[in-house]
Amino acid sequence: MNKGLYFWIKALAIAIIIVLLVKTFAFTSCTIPFSGMENSLYQGDRIIVNKWSYGLRTPFMSLFSYHRWGNGEVREGDIVVFNNPRPVNPQTAVDRREVFISRCVGVPGDTLMLTDQLTVTSQAVLSPDYKSLYSYPKEKEDTLLKVIKRLGIDNNELIGFNEDGFIRSFSHYEIYLLKQELGNSVVFCSLQAKDNNNIHPFVIPKKGSSVRVYPWNVKLLRNAIMQHEGRNAEVRGDTLFVDGHKAFSYLFTKDYYWMVSNNSINMNDSRRFGFVPEDHIIGKASFIWFSKDPEAEIFDGFRWNRFFHTVK
Repeated sequence: MNKGLYFWIKALAIAIIIVLLVKTFAFTSCTIPFSGMENSLYQGDRIIVNKWSYGLRTPFMSLFSYHRWGNGEVREGDIVVFNNPRPVNPQTAVDRREVFISRCVGVPGDTLMLTDQLTVTSQAVLSPDYKSLYSYPKEKEDTLLKVIKRLGIDNNELIGFNEDGFIRSFSHYEIYLLKQELGNSVVFCSLQAKDNNNIHPFVIPKKGSSVRVYPWNVKLLRNAIMQHEGRNAEVRGDTLFVDGHKAFSYLFTKDYYWMVSNNSINMNDSRRFGFVPEDHIIGKASFIWFSKDPEAEIFDGFRWNRFFHTVK
């Protein structure tokens, strides 16, 4: 073989190996296909993803299972690249699934206030037992006190009164229990804004910690337990059953995250697929190395001001 040709074949092979090693163990490139992350990332941006930002995830997970080399925390506000937590074929190895990108707004142990549509509200992070003020008719005081005692509800002393009646503080779950017990015989009026009635606290599961089951989070928990914890789970009414047993809380074995798109119309985020488990995290979007409007002609549409722009 010609020495010159052999040299170039060898050089090309070495270059290919180096590129594959870098892509597997350090950095990879992704193209943004949709407009869901505008104005942080635009359709047609090509970004570099740092696989070491949160510790390098073991490649070829179907062979070596899940491990991470090095540790790094996913922080609130990070733009994170991860594998689809809810693929069409659940048997597909995690690292072979479709790749998504979103902003992390909830880390393990956080509590987010979400609407019934799983949209994050602008309210401050609250605990699941956060108390709100409710008024009720004065003539229902004796009836209410009996039910409060029977349900074991405490720390809700009479605070005062207004034109609607007496005022006490109850958590979201306590109000749920009271309404289940009393039906329409006692009408509770929230002193918070009326549009807060469909807002509930959702705890982001943390490894080694229990999450209490509520009517508003039961389906999310069921999905995470089935899809990522490897247990049988089902919902009957508002009750969660795990491996056939009624569960009032569940001890999670993984850390989870809540991811959202910048564009609320885009549904490729946690509103669609729920919690994102730690083993699905690939890395952090670091910087844009190339950007071009995909609708433009071949020699037009280059966004020069975005080249080598840090992702924020």
